[in-house]
Amino acid sequence: MASANPISVQMYTLREAVAADYVGTLRALAELGYRAVELVTLGDMTAAQLRRELDTLGLSVSGMHIGLDKFESNADLWLENLAVLGGKYPVVPYLAPERRTSGDDYRRLGQQLNEYGRKAKEHGMQLCYHNHDFEFQRYGDATGLALLFEEADPALVKSELDVYWVAKAGVDPQALLRGMAGSVPLVHIKDMADTPEQEFAEVGSGTLDFPALFAVGDEIGVEYYVVEQDVCKRPPLESVGISLNYLRSIGRA
Repeated sequence: MASANPISVQMYTLREAVAADYVGTLRALAELGYRAVELVTLGDMTAAQLRRELDTLGLSVSGMHIGLDKFESNADLWLENLAVLGGKYPVVPYLAPERRTSGDDYRRLGQQLNEYGRKAKEHGMQLCYHNHDFEFQRYGDATGLALLFEEADPALVKSELDVYWVAKAGVDPQALLRGMAGSVPLVHIKDMADTPEQEFAEVGSGTLDFPALFAVGDEIGVEYYVVEQDVCKRPPLESVGISLNYLRSIGRA
């Protein structure tokens, strides 16, 4: 039986296919059985045109990754695009190295995200921040991620927690999820290969305990689980299909 928490897929995983044939890639995902997508780009379409294609394929939009540069140059435009697409969660996906040289940088980011979080609320949306592993660097007694969320208003800024990057940083993703109850509407799911390099892997094929992660995520109110694989050894469409088949096998899709 499918889970009440929808499974989405982050389109960055399929970025080369999207660049070559955006609509065809969406069609292939729908044929695999995905029912939601997390977007990165409009391609060469308007938001309205992309929405029509998504509706035709029965795909909803769980959210969209919107870089800080886009927020800084025209936040309202990108939030309006996401509103047209029917998405609820704009996500800041990354912090460039030159913007994370100190704990104060993370404090400033938290304050900046409050501003964009207020704008998101005006559009009926909830801003989130997506982590990698670098946010777990410590500045004194606190990690960068902790400093960010000390400054961020919990009503305005929530987390899209990427469990691979949490584990890569040497942190227990289940414990962190539990400690962030109520502030994690989105979780990125990708697995970690059982190799010295700890490469990205299809969900269910590596070392992370996804049944346990889902149990905690459901308990704390995760709304969407989003399949992502930054780098795939197989064709990316095949990789996201493997992940979805595993999720079906444990009753999550």
